[in-house]
Amino acid sequence: MARERASREREILCAAAPSLANSTAEDELLRKEEHMETERPSPRYSSIDAWEPREILDAMIEGQFAAVAAVRAARPAIENAALAVVRRLTRGGRIVYVGAGTSGRLAVQDGAELTPTFSWPQERLLLLMAGGDDALLKAVEGAEDEAERGAELMRRHAIGEADVVIAIAASGTTPFTLACLREAARHGALTISIANNRDAPLLADAEHAVFLDTGSEAIAGSTRMKAGTAQRVALLMLSSLVMILQGRVYEGLMVDVQASNKKLARRSERILARLTGRESKEIDAALRRAGGSVKLAYLLLEGHGLGEARAALEGSRGHLRRAVEALAGAPAAEKQKKSGAPEPGRSEF
Repeated sequence: MARERASREREILCAAAPSLANSTAEDELLRKEEHMETERPSPRYSSIDAWEPREILDAMIEGQFAAVAAVRAARPAIENAALAVVRRLTRGGRIVYVGAGTSGRLAVQDGAELTPTFSWPQERLLLLMAGGDDALLKAVEGAEDEAERGAELMRRHAIGEADVVIAIAASGTTPFTLACLREAARHGALTISIANNRDAPLLADAEHAVFLDTGSEAIAGSTRMKAGTAQRVALLMLSSLVMILQGRVYEGLMVDVQASNKKLARRSERILARLTGRESKEIDAALRRAGGSVKLAYLLLEGHGLGEARAALEGSRGHLRRAVEALAGAPAAEKQKKSGAPEPGRSEF
């Protein structure tokens, strides 16, 4: 009887094991959330609902300044991440953004701007949001908890060594985002993470971690406020620096702009007018010959032949300044010495 009773108890324990494991994991997550700065209520704002409207607005504006200050403190990490991204992208891989909720929407917003602003190839851009496209417009219940879904997306899209994965979560513990990052790393991708809680798993598991120390929110747990602003600024800085280092900006102008509408077509013309001082008729003709490419049109307006200009851009991997220097026959180092400006570290790329 004793043996039968013991056997029966083992059967009950085995049957309960999965739910016990899940319960333990959930309890651990709850304990971690209690200690998250982004979730912690601040005594300073405990009576915010009783304040005057102008006082509430002043407090929130102050929070936005604090968010930018948090990004400023993370500048070295953002710089190192950008340099690593530029090096990895020479392999021809993709930029992959992953996230959930507010963080995911911010990531998608940043990534979506790369093609029209910098002509980043659409086929080299992947935007993955927990809950899919529906989650961009409304909350999809439970989507951020689908860890296996995140790992499966990395496998489905064949994320590999040539790719860069940027994972973002204010908490740094979001199961979907964390699973994406870990699976990408397992397949050799370069991993960048952005989070607002120190020592978060997302930061610990990334090759390059960007910690944004924004602290508690005026509305406890509402990371669309300070944390969201800091994430938006950090993403903007990271992606813009990567594009600048790739030569997609020249003389402070977006020379890789994709003229997908009339406003951007006019911008292309203004850029060329500013760079060359030519009349609109000459600029329009050059743009037509160049198939709408501002970079190619600029070299044509500078007196270079079509084949010569294309070859220079191909030889410089699309980096306009280097193409100009190559066509002029003047090495960058010599020009830098004459101008007194520091020589850029080209060996990084």
